[in-house]
Amino acid sequence: MKNLSNDELGALIQPDRVHRRVYTDPEIFELEMARIWGRAWIYVGHESQVKQPGDYFATHIGRQPVIMTRHKDGTVHVMFNRCAHKGAQVVGDTCGHAQQLRCLYHGWTYDLDGTLLHTPGEEGYAGSGYGKGNPTARLQKVPRVDSYHGLVFASLSPDGPPLRTWLSGAAASIDNLVDRSPEGRIEVAGGCFRYVHDSNWKMFIENLNDAMHPMVVHQSSSGTAKRVFQDLHNENDPVPFELEMLAPFTNDYGFFEKMGLTAWKYGHSVTGGKISIHSAYSPIPGYAEALVSAYGEEKAKQIFAVNRHNTVVYPSFTLKGVITSVRVVKPVAVNKTIIESWVFRQVGAPEELFTRSITYCNLINSHANLVGPDDWEAYHRVQCGLQAENGSEWISMHRYRGQDRTLPDGTVEANGTSDMVFRHQYDTWRSYMVEQGEFR
Repeated sequence: MKNLSNDELGALIQPDRVHRRVYTDPEIFELEMARIWGRAWIYVGHESQVKQPGDYFATHIGRQPVIMTRHKDGTVHVMFNRCAHKGAQVVGDTCGHAQQLRCLYHGWTYDLDGTLLHTPGEEGYAGSGYGKGNPTARLQKVPRVDSYHGLVFASLSPDGPPLRTWLSGAAASIDNLVDRSPEGRIEVAGGCFRYVHDSNWKMFIENLNDAMHPMVVHQSSSGTAKRVFQDLHNENDPVPFELEMLAPFTNDYGFFEKMGLTAWKYGHSVTGGKISIHSAYSPIPGYAEALVSAYGEEKAKQIFAVNRHNTVVYPSFTLKGVITSVRVVKPVAVNKTIIESWVFRQVGAPEELFTRSITYCNLINSHANLVGPDDWEAYHRVQCGLQAENGSEWISMHRYRGQDRTLPDGTVEANGTSDMVFRHQYDTWRSYMVEQGEFR
């Protein structure tokens, strides 16, 4: 395998276009795993997934298996899922409860904070310097772990900006997600929709803030739903909430243009703000009253006034405040990505809000839904098309180039259908992959 130089990597990203190799080259994918996924803050899970002492949740940071646990003292830990003895994964399932973590291979047993508690035949290690008390003979902790409103992030690198600094403007989306609970608390409820895309991980991340595709790609789902309703409904029939969810995906270009785009340092971005495809949902009885009771009328108005569509927390995590759900990105190979969709319950809110979020994820985000397959087919065709070596080598990012608006704090704004967000993400990609100095 040829080792790409930083100059060669940098040449793949130009101000208005990106080379197809960033989606198709296995060597570039391996470098991304080391230089992006090995350095950035990566979303691990929510503290409610390890609610009680002894609870654990197994996942990955990039392709590194890790375990999130809650110790008996209440602290949350994130450790590599690798026995210090022979390297076997200590936890083989996704989640559970245990007083201790015991490796199935040779029985080495660890406390929930990773401390080695027991080694079968411990006398055989006498004088070796290896065993209890040796810091290498424990479950190794991920170098950096922090949380924001209970959302746990970890980094494989000991160096880099603090989590709150790194979140920059995306933190406001998390604030609003939590503020929508009358008690200011959210919790993961139930399992997740987990499905595989046969495409590069960056395609999903980019698509979340691509406002030029919905009215085209989703004609088969949203467009069909609107036509069927128009053909069959009577004048006084109420609009089903399922149609409230589906119909906006095929709003016209002008609607998505007005939504606007915002981007912040470290690759994060959002579509919408004051309006989004969720703006016209019917109210939930008792919900506004619960927020007013909790926060006061003015604060409740401010919470409801935030209508962000998709917030991308680059590179691993996207969220929707109105729908109280997140999607987690897990790269597997240059052309294979796992996407997980999780739903939060807003503690203290009417149960109908949670039911609405579950309904949305069934319709939009599950692997047997109406809208998601539209996107999957588009990703599949792009991944296949980019294999054509005799076609254009470049992917366009020209739309509204030169018309971005940069605010004094570095925030960048653009029209809703601009390619600004892609240019912004690849500025960040370059800083991780090529410059490897100051993150941006």
